[in-house]
Amino acid sequence: MSETRVAQRAVPMISYEDVGAAVDWLCVAFGFRESDERYTDDEGRVTHAELELDGATVMLGWPGPDYQSPAQHAHECEHARKWLEVPYVVDGTLVYVDDVDAHCEGARAAGATILREPKTEPYGRSYNAADLEGHRWMFFQPPG
Repeated sequence: MSETRVAQRAVPMISYEDVGAAVDWLCVAFGFRESDERYTDDEGRVTHAELELDGATVMLGWPGPDYQSPAQHAHECEHARKWLEVPYVVDGTLVYVDDVDAHCEGARAAGATILREPKTEPYGRSYNAADLEGHRWMFFQPPG
């Protein structure tokens, strides 16, 4: 990581069954842009990619053939299905956006599962969504 990219002191690293499909979907649904950091294995499978949104970086990776996404795990495991019944971020990523309502509508139009509609709280406005593999995201707009 170069010296110019150190401003973000923590970088989410999220595993996907299909990193390539996740990159495409996250760019359309949540407005990310893919950086030049994409790696593939000998079979052409995307094993690592980096996304950016207004200066925030998220890394995506493929941990191997035995990995199950949250959606797949919940499909096969009743216990996981129960803990994913709540609309909140169980494990996930918080992303700051300029307009929560517009962002939510764009995500909905792209097929995101909206877990919690935009809501204003004393600390700001936010909504929660699940992506194509069931990872939880919260998009947040500070007050003001």
